[in-house]
Amino acid sequence: MSGTASQGRQAGRPAEVAATAEAGAVPRRGGVRWAIAGLAIVLAAGGAAAAWGAGAFHSAASSAGGQGAPAPATGPVKREDLSSVTPVNATLGYAGSYTVRGQGGGTLTWLPSPGQVIGQGQALYWTDITDPVVLLYGSLPAWRTLDEGVIGADVTQLNHDLVRLGDASRSEIRSLGWDYFSWETKAGVEKLQSALGVSSPPGSLSPGSVVFEPAALRVATVPGSLGSPASGPVLTATSDRHVVMIALDASQQSEVKAGDKVSITLPDGASTPGVVSSVGKVATTPSGSGTSGSTPTIPVTVKLTRPQAVGSLDQAPVTVNITTATAHNALVVPVGALLAQSSGGYAVEVADPGNTRRLVPVKPGIFDDADGLVQVTGALRPGQRVVVPTS
Repeated sequence: MSGTASQGRQAGRPAEVAATAEAGAVPRRGGVRWAIAGLAIVLAAGGAAAAWGAGAFHSAASSAGGQGAPAPATGPVKREDLSSVTPVNATLGYAGSYTVRGQGGGTLTWLPSPGQVIGQGQALYWTDITDPVVLLYGSLPAWRTLDEGVIGADVTQLNHDLVRLGDASRSEIRSLGWDYFSWETKAGVEKLQSALGVSSPPGSLSPGSVVFEPAALRVATVPGSLGSPASGPVLTATSDRHVVMIALDASQQSEVKAGDKVSITLPDGASTPGVVSSVGKVATTPSGSGTSGSTPTIPVTVKLTRPQAVGSLDQAPVTVNITTATAHNALVVPVGALLAQSSGGYAVEVADPGNTRRLVPVKPGIFDDADGLVQVTGALRPGQRVVVPTS
């Protein structure tokens, strides 16, 4: 994915050791390569005798271990659970996108402010004709006048709204029919309108006096203006629920599935948990990027486990840390202990008692770059020490 720094990876040569292997050399830590380079300089300047006096041969010999050699820097061989984590760039925002359009005519007399959250039974805006335009929950649009005697699915969602708001009796609505605009429905509508400040509630709802949306709305922009006609887009909104959106490189699709637990690094450096809620099936290429160098991505949505942790952040850049592989009770060593071999493969240099050292072939598994560890398979046991770089 463009802009994504992938840290977790499967077995493969780290760049610094692979390059050495390609050159046909066995990388050493401490002063080996520098001793050889120093030796060449001394020989050029004053010959072999001067080199011996400078101690170049002694340094090269002592790096192989043995009595009298300086103690190397080492790290432990141990067993633990290990995870490979890939950080990906993402955006924290609010789910959903809605446009509220004026339908009832008249002039706009009150509008909400950006960032305001409007819930079930509250006014989205006011006009001089319909008074408040109320938000109710439902998937069907308000496409006709809802009045006594009307039957349909849109009446069903209205009746559920009135019961949830406490403006109608569940038992009465159930006995009369959820899809029927009964006298109980009419009484409930009048009660709702009175609570909103309508002085003479009609007990019916015209298409321009109600808006059905699936949930509460958080006002994003207000293209309408006071005194202008209540037609066209009046406001745009999102839900009031935070989500994290990832444009994931399509090549990484197999590494993520719904239900995966992730951690999210916020702009202030704090971390909060989340769960992958959906993974797209179709890859797309960013519009305007052209065909050259563009990277197809799939949309991935992450639900926050603790939404309160992100406050009111919107369109904020975050990092999602995805666990792509896990090894339980793995044999691990520091990543820096790996040595690429000129004959292929890897080894680690074990520091035995008496400051003796020996190479042990290993096969790398998953890498944990966050803790600088790598899973290995080989003739090692927990408690041993392996040589690591001194810096």
